[in-house]
Amino acid sequence: MPDRFYLSFCSPFVLLDLLSSRFDLVRKYKIQQKPVTLRMMWTCLALSLYNHIVYIFPLSVLHWYWRPVFYPAEAPRFLEVIGHLVSCLLLFDFQYFVWHLLHHKVPWLYRTFHKVHHKHTSTFVLTTEYSGAWETLSLGLFAAMNPMLLGCHPFTEMLFHILNMWLSVEDHCGYDLPWATHRLVPFGLYGGAPHHDLHHQKFKANYAPYFTHWDKLFGTLHSE
Repeated sequence: MPDRFYLSFCSPFVLLDLLSSRFDLVRKYKIQQKPVTLRMMWTCLALSLYNHIVYIFPLSVLHWYWRPVFYPAEAPRFLEVIGHLVSCLLLFDFQYFVWHLLHHKVPWLYRTFHKVHHKHTSTFVLTTEYSGAWETLSLGLFAAMNPMLLGCHPFTEMLFHILNMWLSVEDHCGYDLPWATHRLVPFGLYGGAPHHDLHHQKFKANYAPYFTHWDKLFGTLHSE
């Protein structure tokens, strides 16, 4: 299931990348104008598929075996779903910020585990999961344990994983679209694709994946 959602979410942006070299209407929303080649796409896709086959799928099966899903008789209340979704995202955002900052500040951690994700200084959607085993497993662990820690309903847990994957894909899409999440969330609370693309350009800024408060607090928020 994770690979289906991932590829489904990536597909529209892959299409935009293929069209951007021909149509100004598409290209004007591209954050960086560096063209995305088929070779670049395939290299990223191959590593992503490898990670899904070797790590994510087996661990998902073990997770379902260890913690089978039993849906309660009653669905969660709407406000409960919203509260748990926001809480899961905020907790994941904090965990990723700490992990990310640490892997940039400690040279050995960066060289050994995180450097591969920074091969591309201009993001495009298939760079989302272009990472090594340690990074894939670390972020997967955060995402898997947060709904359990917060006591989420299984339905809410499923929604969180889908939403978290979409936001991660959108972060790396390389486009600043009019309907993007960061344009819908007010007061600059959410960084979105421009925020994360700048991290790939500058390396030492914008460590949080989604929200901006941690980077503001630590003085690592850059807007240009």
